[in-house]
Order: sequence, then structure tokens, then C-alpha cells
Amino acid sequence: KDRILVGVNNRDPKWHDIHSLDLATGKLTLVLQNEGYGGFLPDENLNLRIATKSRTDGGTDYYAVSDNKVAAMPFASVTLDDSQTTRPLGFTSDGKTMYWADSRGRDTAALIEQDIATGKTTVLAQDARADISSAIADTRTGRVQAYELDYLTHEYVAIDPSIKADLAFLKKEAKGTFWIGSRSDDGEKWIVSIDRVTEPSTTFLYERKAKRLTKLYTSRPELEGAPLVPMLAKEIKTRDGLTLVSYLTQPKAAQGANQGKGKAMAGAPVPMVLLVHGGPWGRDNYGYNTLHQWLANRGYAVLSVNFRGSTGFGKKFISAGDMQWGRKMHDDLLDAVNWAVAEGVTTRDKVAIMGGSYGGYATLAGMAFTPDQFACGVDIVGPSNLFTLLSTIPPYWESMKQQFYKRMGDPTTEAGKAILKERSPLYSADKITRPLLIGQGANDPRVNVAESDQIVAAMSAKNIPVTYVVFPDEGHGFARPANNIAFMAVTENFLGKCLGGRSEPIGAALKASSAQVKHGAQFAPGLKEAM
Repeated sequence: KDRILVGVNNRDPKWHDIHSLDLATGKLTLVLQNEGYGGFLPDENLNLRIATKSRTDGGTDYYAVSDNKVAAMPFASVTLDDSQTTRPLGFTSDGKTMYWADSRGRDTAALIEQDIATGKTTVLAQDARADISSAIADTRTGRVQAYELDYLTHEYVAIDPSIKADLAFLKKEAKGTFWIGSRSDDGEKWIVSIDRVTEPSTTFLYERKAKRLTKLYTSRPELEGAPLVPMLAKEIKTRDGLTLVSYLTQPKAAQGANQGKGKAMAGAPVPMVLLVHGGPWGRDNYGYNTLHQWLANRGYAVLSVNFRGSTGFGKKFISAGDMQWGRKMHDDLLDAVNWAVAEGVTTRDKVAIMGGSYGGYATLAGMAFTPDQFACGVDIVGPSNLFTLLSTIPPYWESMKQQFYKRMGDPTTEAGKAILKERSPLYSADKITRPLLIGQGANDPRVNVAESDQIVAAMSAKNIPVTYVVFPDEGHGFARPANNIAFMAVTENFLGKCLGGRSEPIGAALKASSAQVKHGAQFAPGLKEAM
């Protein structure tokens, strides 16, 4: 408890050497010099036990580690299809048993127990709807007591009968989703965070014997009592039969009698923002969402969609997104918009698309490939040119390079180059006809600033309106509060002009940030005056 393991890539930017960090003195001690491994897994005593290495086919090899030396041959391997859904979770305290989230031989990841001496595996649990993402283990023995599942909402499922009553009590008291952050060494006291969506997340001390929750703190106390709104978990069907787990938030003015009962509103349609998650190998989840609440407060419905390629729903769903950037992955977003229109959530002429990273790419793709579908778009650190994106990926992503090539297109082949060019919004920038706002960090190591520079230059050369805001002290997203507030202020005024929602004047927010308006201040209301 007085030290942690950290990865540091100052020797070689491609690979993180493992160091032990003394928490009292700050001293770093080299544990293992990394020669080509993508990651490591220690046991509870911080002894390295497993190393991972990417394969040329996009899969992953797993190597045993003993006395900080990596074995010459892997003890397990997974293919590309299983690479996002299979991983070791941990070990029992005696070191004899290992746990996996494992999709080999099945679609969704099951919870697997493996005897290390014999290699024998036993399936402890699985769910056809979603991957088992994690597990909680006995603090003394390390044996798994429950697993975590997240389909529509996050839940814990008990394996050990001794904590079944505790999980049932927490579920009843939470009146929403809850998360177990940590537990005392004897397992009698737990730190639990509760998310009710319409309240800021609150953290409690749970005492098992007394079945008592004692409030410790609220994550955002200034939001207590604020007019926050519910989130609805929805299942949306695609044109080819897939199910998209999606999340809808509606402004108070649009909520009807069915709100909160899993149904869409019964009021008049309102403008909608399609908010696209990054990754794309990630997912949207049910719970309090800052962007959802902010946009709903401004008068918009907000829809987040787990399009094909998103994680958490089995390997087939992920692989359905292979080579589908700007194609079927984009079709899923369009199908979700069609659903929202059919449900009366919004009207077809009042939908904006917005997102960061892959969500920024999806915004550019939506504006360029389907220019009549969206009234406007907000792209945050999104790549416009997939070929240059892959040629400038940061060195520390070296271990993942083959996965990118297999799932997006291989820039080392002519066929791959053709796919990447075809799916790059940059080469269709002249087709963009609706207002576009772009935000970019100048120091972004993942999506180089040139990605945004390129498409802004292409659009301005054709006299297509675009507003471009760069933050010189930011990277892949906006971490500094002043910068985040400034860009959100610009965004809500931009959306207000496009969709008609509420907005506050930008005021001093822009000057309080590092924002540099590189192009198109005249296209965002109040931006020129705030500079």
C-alpha cells in the first residue's frame, strides 16, 4: 500500500518500462525494461504475472512473467475477433487461480476461472446480451464474488451467496445504478457511489453488518436541487437487423406522462443533438451525463447511440464495424435519427450531429457524406483524413497498430489506401453545405492538429462556412476548465443559431481561455464580439 506500479515511456516512446513508485518519497525504481510488450498485469502483491503482445494478425499473445522475466513463448493467444473481448482479470491470493473475461468459443465475454497448474478452465457466468466486463473479488482470498454486466444499465450479479443480500440492499437503496469503488481488508466496509441520473453522483460508506449507508460526499454539490432530467435506455433496430443500445435525454418542456417509464415523450418534437461517442471501440452508458444535461437544459433532446463497432455487446457486434467507418457505422447513426423522428422526439430538419475523436470523425462524415441529413455539426478533435491519421498515430500505440489496420484499412497496401481515402471526409469536403464548428487541441498526439487544419483549408478554399477554434495548450480533448467552458459557450451559441435552443452570451469566457479563433468567427453568434 506504500507503492504502485507505473509505466514510463521516456526511454523509448513506443514502450512503457515498468517502475515501482514509492508513494512516500516519489522514488522510481525500474522493475522491467519493456522490449515490445503492449501491457502487463500484476497480482495483488504487485508482482508482474502476465505480459501482452500484439500479433501481426491483429490478435494478442499472452506471456507468463516470473521474477520480472517474460517467458519466451506465449501461454495463450487470441485472434483479432476476440482481442477486444478477452482479457485476464486477476488472480486469487494464493496465485493458483486466474480469472478471465473470455469470448473465445462464444460471442459475448464470459467469466472464466482457470487453474494455473493444469490449465483447466471453468465457465462461472455468461450473458448472451452483453460482455461481462469486470468482477469484484474477496479482499482476503481474491476469489471472485460477483461480476459486472452492462447492457442497458450497469448491474452486479452475485456468485458468492455471502454478498447476495448486500448487493440486493444496495440496488434497492440506490434507486439507480451503483458502483463499488473499494472495500476494507476485512470486506465489512465498502465505498459505494450511487448514480440516479437526475442527481449528481453521491458516494457513501456502506457498513455490511448494520446495512447502513452514510453519505461521504457529492461529486457536484452545486447541482444538488438543479432541474436535471431523466435518461431513457432504448433499443433501436438497424436496417439490417442489429440492435443498438442507445440513450435518450429530453428537455423538461418535451416530457410527457410516459417520461421515466422507459417510453419516449408524449409532447411536441424538439430539436435534437445526435451525440456520438469516441473510440470507436468504446461505448455510451446509462447514467448522469454532463453533455446530455447541458444540452437538454438548452432545449434539445440528446441521443447517444452504441453503433456497430462499439464495445460491450459481444465480438460479432464489434467486428460488424470492421472496414465500416463512414459506411454501416454511419448508417446506424442515420437509422437512430430515423427512429427519433418516427417516435416524435424530433423533426428531420432540426437534428445536429456532435462528437469528439471518433465522434468528431462521425460528425465530419455526416456533414460530408450525407450533407442533407444534419442541420449543423460540431466536431471536436475528429480526424478528417484516415490515411494521415494512421501515419501519425503516437508511438505508444505501436502495439495496437495491426488492430487499426485490420479494422480500418491497411495504409501499406493499395487496396487499403483506397478504402481510407474513400472514407475520409477531407476528400468530400466540397459536399458540405451546412454550418460546421471545429474544436482542436494543438498538442493532440492522437489526432494531429493537421487533421482539422486540412479540412478547414479545403472548406475555406471553396468558400464553405466553417468556424475553427484551436486551443494551443490542449491535447486530445479539452482538459482545462476555462477552455472547456469557452468551447461549450461557443457551441451553445452555434447550436442556438442552427437549432433555435437557448444560449448564454459568450461574454468573457473566450478571453479567460487560451482559445484562438483561426477561421470563421462571423459564423458563430457573439464569437467575433467576444474575441
